[in-house]
Amino acid sequence: MNSNTTSIHDPKNPSNVKTFTFDLAYWSHSGYIKDQDGKLISVDPSSKYAGQREVFRDLGEGVLDSAWQGYNATLLAYGPTGSGKSYSMIGYGANRGIIPVVCEELFKTIQNKEKNRQYQVTFSMLEIYNEQVIDLLSKVKKPGGLKLREDQQQGFYVDGLKLVPCDSYAQIERLMEQGTKIRTTASTSMNATSSRSHMVITLQFKQIFLEEDITKQSIINLVDLAGSERQKSSGSEGDRLREGSRVNLSLTTLGNVISALSEAAVGKKVLHVPYRDSVLTKLLQSALGGNSRTIMIAAISPADICYEETLSTLRYAERTKKIKNKAVINASPTEKLIKELKAENCNLLSRLSSLRNSGKRVADETKELRCLLAENELRIQAIQATWEYRLDEARKEWEQQYAAVTQEGRMMEKFPYLVNINEDPQLSGVLKYVIQDGSSDVGQSSSNAITLRGLGILDKHATVTNTGGKVTVTPQDNCKVIVNGVPIVVKTKLQHLDRIILGSNNAYLYIGPPADRTNEDLSRYDYDFVQSELAAAKGFSVDKLGAGNKKDGKPDPSVLAVFHDYIKLMPSIAEANQMSVELKKDLKLELKVKNLASSDSRGYDLQKEIIVKVTHNITNQVWVWSKSKFINRKFLMEELYQRFLDGDDVQVDNESDPFWDPVEVIHLGSAHIWLQSLAYCMKLEEQIELLNSEGKEEAILLINIIPCSPNGRAFGEDDMVIDPLEMLGKRIDFQIHILQCLGVKWIKEGAQRGIQIGYKVYDLPHSLYTKPAWKNVNLTLEETTQFSALNTSHEFLNYLLKNALIVDLWGLQEGCAELNASRQDMAVTPKGSIIIDNPKAEILSHAGLNTDNQVADLYQKLLKLEQETEVLRDINRALREENVLLKEKLKECQTETPGKTLKSPVKKLATKTTSSVSKDSHAVCNSRISCDAEFAKALKAFYQNMNVIRGQFLKLKHYRPPEEDNVQLLRQFAEKQSYMLKDFGDQLESSISKLKNDVALIIKKKRERLANSKQ
Repeated sequence: MNSNTTSIHDPKNPSNVKTFTFDLAYWSHSGYIKDQDGKLISVDPSSKYAGQREVFRDLGEGVLDSAWQGYNATLLAYGPTGSGKSYSMIGYGANRGIIPVVCEELFKTIQNKEKNRQYQVTFSMLEIYNEQVIDLLSKVKKPGGLKLREDQQQGFYVDGLKLVPCDSYAQIERLMEQGTKIRTTASTSMNATSSRSHMVITLQFKQIFLEEDITKQSIINLVDLAGSERQKSSGSEGDRLREGSRVNLSLTTLGNVISALSEAAVGKKVLHVPYRDSVLTKLLQSALGGNSRTIMIAAISPADICYEETLSTLRYAERTKKIKNKAVINASPTEKLIKELKAENCNLLSRLSSLRNSGKRVADETKELRCLLAENELRIQAIQATWEYRLDEARKEWEQQYAAVTQEGRMMEKFPYLVNINEDPQLSGVLKYVIQDGSSDVGQSSSNAITLRGLGILDKHATVTNTGGKVTVTPQDNCKVIVNGVPIVVKTKLQHLDRIILGSNNAYLYIGPPADRTNEDLSRYDYDFVQSELAAAKGFSVDKLGAGNKKDGKPDPSVLAVFHDYIKLMPSIAEANQMSVELKKDLKLELKVKNLASSDSRGYDLQKEIIVKVTHNITNQVWVWSKSKFINRKFLMEELYQRFLDGDDVQVDNESDPFWDPVEVIHLGSAHIWLQSLAYCMKLEEQIELLNSEGKEEAILLINIIPCSPNGRAFGEDDMVIDPLEMLGKRIDFQIHILQCLGVKWIKEGAQRGIQIGYKVYDLPHSLYTKPAWKNVNLTLEETTQFSALNTSHEFLNYLLKNALIVDLWGLQEGCAELNASRQDMAVTPKGSIIIDNPKAEILSHAGLNTDNQVADLYQKLLKLEQETEVLRDINRALREENVLLKEKLKECQTETPGKTLKSPVKKLATKTTSSVSKDSHAVCNSRISCDAEFAKALKAFYQNMNVIRGQFLKLKHYRPPEEDNVQLLRQFAEKQSYMLKDFGDQLESSISKLKNDVALIIKKKRERLANSKQ
């Protein structure tokens, strides 16, 4: 980032750099320190860090200047959740954001202005969630939210919104605290987080110039938009209920409005700008494309995992900067009326004066004129007095609230209390509940000493007892209470700074009596701390995700991202489960990590990701949802649940029910079968564990992979090869024979279930599946498929030497569609063998590509084929030379004595010598063949042992300690792990030692045979 440019690098392709230009660009990710007041400042003058002060100087002062000139002004903050929108707008701690500083600076300037002017400031604060408008300054929540009305002069406005007159920044500060408190309570009751809602603060600022009879007024809109990541289509990717939630509507419509306005700004014809499609765009119509000076802050994250979100935000901002607004100085209708009344009074006084001067005594006319004059004066006084009255009433209410807050502060100094912990730092520490002496019931009921709202909190949820500063909490029957990550069911003593969760996800920090308190920084006990503690208590941690330490010792970012997703989704899962209970949907949702213990065909760990396992408690049916699908469904669940809370009918058909899905096939686990033996034409006989994504056994698979002839005859030991390169360019045939699947856990858990086995060999276009097998824990499958590589390539040999065949276990449920076991679209030989290592099939499979892509792909393939051809020529040349040598040696072995017997003694000697040489050559040839066969057998035994050892290694790799914190179980785990390690080491050493001995014996025998042949 520079002064006005932002460049973004694609983490998958660092050379791909995109640069965007804006009016200003700020870097605030690094290069800062905290000063003695807690404010973040640049570490040195050369640092490019931009703090809150710099942002206000460039943006906030511009908003104030526009307001003082009489223009409407709007400041929007846009970007994904966690990118810093709210920090920029509201701030945190000592680092105040634009909104509070704008309000404070406005009143500072008012105090220093001339006294012959009058200033009126009105404050309002609202939230838009799910297309409902919530007044954050009103303690009374209207069902369905406030309604929008339209006025010809005023445009859209919120009917019934509380507008509070203010005469000081302290009053606005208290109103913002009150609004934040109501927002926190509302988010708990509505089961919503602040990242899903838009907050709009509006200042109506009026300047009345008493001498000049001039009035300037402006409306300042300060808008903290919801997280923009919900806009993307992947939120409902693969879901039959696409974009069903109204939560997305406002941001989607805002994007459509900005797109339409940006196109109009560059001269394109735009028929319609969809302002009326959402509540947000109705309220901001003037700000977006009309009478307002508008600034948009686009907040982005520098993290590489947020690349797509960041790129989307920058493109959004680039479209926005094209929009041109036409702001004008505003005149107040009320002051215009006063001006007209004063003008009329002047006219009446003039007429009265003329009557007096003329000497005429027209009593009736004079009386009428005086009445009109008095009436106009009263109207002027009434209009002017309204402001003073409203200001006085607001001041009284503010004083009452201040007294209540002061009283609460005094109570907190004497007694222990609970303080809320919210996902949004702005909403944490807002709600405080004092625990006075004696017993206090906690729950939804208004009769309780402590009234709490939230999902999963019952009318009487728990009892908190304070006896001489010693506080205990006792859950009521079947009520969920968690202390420091551990569920409790009995009376439990609380310690200072204990974390408590009530219901599905209502977190609080316990602050003990004054004697227990220290100067410890409470900010560390934030929402992530509570959720991480809860995850750790369930046995989930970064260490459990495993695998991923880089060379520098730091965790793999992808592992941290999965852990972060898990922590963030935990409360959502708890909320969804609670909604399922209350709506009687009988579903249980669980977080799982896909590919936790899975690897690809070369043994590398697969990318881990969060999935949600959904189980029906009655039918035992199972579904697996992606993270994005669950998030989309959760929005829809909340809408249905809100209707339930409002007392509406919640009966919906299956197609509209976010808790329902058609029955589907479930991936249960997989096994790896390494194929090196096949490269040597050696048979594999495997009894292998099918492991789920967590590394736990799902079933045992009996499978054979058998090298064979084209007609299906199985090869024996005599057909083995020493060097796989011998098979280059030749035909390789083999059969995959799936015999049995034993101890299927999936069917143990549901007798009406079934399975299918699937696998994909090398370059086949899709996986092959066995026929479905049902209702038996130990299944006999007996399916054999033959494969043929007609002209074996280097790539296929490399695949056999370095890759494993991944065999997948799929679970079938009643009513689900079975996996297609048909093989009709496969290329086959005349005898029905499936052809693999087939370049033609690869080219045909890309026939659907467009012309440009196809030409580029074919060009790359052509270059690759030319390189391969050159390699094959070199190999062929070497093989020919070797072949010539072998033929010569074979002739020597097969040469016999000539048919005629020579009588000459010399000829006799020659005959004997020739015969002797022939025998020696024949013996040497037989010796080589015998040694090769013995060496092949030794290799076969070694590979078979190594397959067993590899299975032990995978079992050891996935062997996890018990989740229970039990010393005896941990000791048993350590002993078993130690035994497994010893067994693994012994077998490995034994296999290598046996191979060495076998090779040494073969060499010894070879030497002995050579020695004997020379004698």
